[in-house]
Amino acid sequence: MTRPGTGQAARTVGVAALVTMFALLGACGVPAEDRPRAVTPPPVPFPATASAAPTAAETGAVTEVLYFARDERLVPVIRRADQVPALDAQLRALLAGPTPAERDDGLTSALPGAFTSAVVELVDGLARVTVGLTAVDTGRSDGRLAYGQIVCTLTARTDVTAVLFLEGGAPLSVPRADGSLSSGPLTAADYAVLINPR
Repeated sequence: MTRPGTGQAARTVGVAALVTMFALLGACGVPAEDRPRAVTPPPVPFPATASAAPTAAETGAVTEVLYFARDERLVPVIRRADQVPALDAQLRALLAGPTPAERDDGLTSALPGAFTSAVVELVDGLARVTVGLTAVDTGRSDGRLAYGQIVCTLTARTDVTAVLFLEGGAPLSVPRADGSLSSGPLTAADYAVLINPR
């Protein structure tokens, strides 16, 4: 038999336990406040969980294609611009090499050390690139990539059909992808076997 008042005492203890549990749970949350207050961030930077806001170069209205190198292959890189760059500006961008972010992606350029200078003019769709070659042997063996970078970059434009290399006003024999030399106009097809589509 149950003694009188035992059931009532058990219910009272159970209710008290529930009240205590809810009070403890409430203490674990963020206290309510009547008005907003400033929050000071911790002294260390937060982990990067989202990409940074794109730069103007990433949000431009038109695309600019440049070819760089990775693992002995040519890799197209798309940059955004507000307007189609002039031919010489695109060549200068190529000669300047990959951006830090592109280098972090493993991209390099075969152009440094290959030329002392390079200028371009467009004549009836033919990009005539006059180069100044380095006077000393730099030991580089990636001439195919260097010339391929220029040819593929310039012929990616709609106003360029082929590229001709000149030195001192005369056609220059340059290596194609298969290692054979050509002193005539070149297109991306001459370097197709080297192109890696990312």
